[in-house]
Amino acid sequence: MMRFASLGSGSRGNALVVEVGNTRLLLDCGFGAGEAAARLARLGLAAGELAAILVTHEHDDHIGGVTRLARRHELPVYLTCGTLTALGDERSTVAEFNVIDSHTPFSIGDIEVRPYPVPHDAREPAQFVFGNGSATLGVLTDTGSSTPHIAATLSGLNALVIECNHDLDMLENGSYPPPLKRRISGRLGHLDNGAAAALVSSLDCSRLQHFVAAHLSRQNNTPALARAAMAAALDCTPDWIGVADQDDGFGWREIK
Repeated sequence: MMRFASLGSGSRGNALVVEVGNTRLLLDCGFGAGEAAARLARLGLAAGELAAILVTHEHDDHIGGVTRLARRHELPVYLTCGTLTALGDERSTVAEFNVIDSHTPFSIGDIEVRPYPVPHDAREPAQFVFGNGSATLGVLTDTGSSTPHIAATLSGLNALVIECNHDLDMLENGSYPPPLKRRISGRLGHLDNGAAAALVSSLDCSRLQHFVAAHLSRQNNTPALARAAMAAALDCTPDWIGVADQDDGFGWREIK
């Protein structure tokens, strides 16, 4: 059995747990060590039960709590060379860093991990597909645009967590300064609802059991808009679309 859950998703912190058998991996940790432990406890987990932390990139809402949590609980950290370089002096505070190649699959315990590169304004960002030999989960956040490789990687999976960061009209008419608007909507920024829907429409979703919209902007999007866009892409009702909340994330979802 494979299951997954979110500790929270948004600009104030991101973390997601994947579990297969006795192996539990934490993808990113944008929360302080104490806050992350409290959010793990909501899922019935202790930080010491984690096998490792994987990192997508060095932005603070994804990596802010990684070194403290890893140091406190003696957890190995997996990340690309570019992300490790971006950590600077913090590298010396963690006992075990494992540098990964974003094109090379590997395993941690019972979980198969398939990283893949994405266009985002970070040193060497990667996203991940997780599997157990039969069930598969694809995660894609923090990318400004899709690529043929992203589409091929995410096609035919059993569960997807995909960024629906903003609604273009809300962003354009909102209060953000123009340079920030350009950064968010640019090729190396974040997926808007329409871009996410276009990507999902191009995928083989015939095996899909779960879909969760993630990394929603509180100022430039709403769950209703994200659900509507994804429901249209998947030809389903909006209530089937999950949304990862900033404060609560989402609870365990099992892939059969």
